[in-house]
Amino acid sequence: MELNQAVPVFSALAHEGRLSALRLLVEAGPEGLAAGEMARRLGIPPNTLSASLSVLAHAGLVTSRRDGRSIIYAAQYETVSDLIAFLTDKCCGGQPELCAPAGPDAGACAPKTAQERQPS
Repeated sequence: MELNQAVPVFSALAHEGRLSALRLLVEAGPEGLAAGEMARRLGIPPNTLSASLSVLAHAGLVTSRRDGRSIIYAAQYETVSDLIAFLTDKCCGGQPELCAPAGPDAGACAPKTAQERQPS
């Protein structure tokens, strides 16, 4: 991620509600959450959440899909990983281990899907 790409991502995260929504989606995993469930968990009005999710989607931080009458949102882990890598690039004066667990290998932060978690 380049500086000019990071600025709109940071701008999208510069709001308590949007940051909380993204953290909730990161926690939820790749299956994501319905918008109504997110609003309930975050304790914010659905229209406020909708506006926040729109900003996050425009910054490439979330994706959405329709599931029946619900819209399911999920974190865009590639963008989240790129942002972590941007922040920790050349971390700690040549001691990247000090940035753990979000060090240079942070690209692996995407959780496994339910199918990937199934034992072999």
